[in-house]
Amino acid sequence: MMRKKTQFLTQGALVAALYVVLTYISNLLGLASGVIQVRISEALTILPMFTFSAVPGLFAGCVAANLLTGAALWDVIFGSVATLLGALGTYYLGKNRYMAAVFPIAANSIIVPFVLKLAYGVSEGYWFIFMTVFIGELISCGILGVMLAKAISKTQLFK
Repeated sequence: MMRKKTQFLTQGALVAALYVVLTYISNLLGLASGVIQVRISEALTILPMFTFSAVPGLFAGCVAANLLTGAALWDVIFGSVATLLGALGTYYLGKNRYMAAVFPIAANSIIVPFVLKLAYGVSEGYWFIFMTVFIGELISCGILGVMLAKAISKTQLFK
């Protein structure tokens, strides 16, 4: 029992740390925020299809990454909730790696445009921002995330 709890906490902490590091790298490249964003870290939202410990890890990692990169409070809250909802959707409904990517893409594409408009005063219309966030999420979750899931499936990493 203690081993399972330790494993759960360790996996969650590793996912959170990876999310922060990858977001920080994306931020250095100018890709982590704004109307056009491709957070490399969002590829990790595929991990809940392998272990539930990735769900709190992704949420904690997103909160920490947003705080460390200087995001507005509303972005820290609602951007992290978008990642949490995507991770939960992946865990509960995404046993197929292609379907698993749908939930984080949808959650972020719907929520993040509101955050950008309200927290940062972005003047572009909702649907324009929706499309730019959707394309960024499609790249990070739909392409990179699916590639990550395929690579993990060939290992014993979460067995």
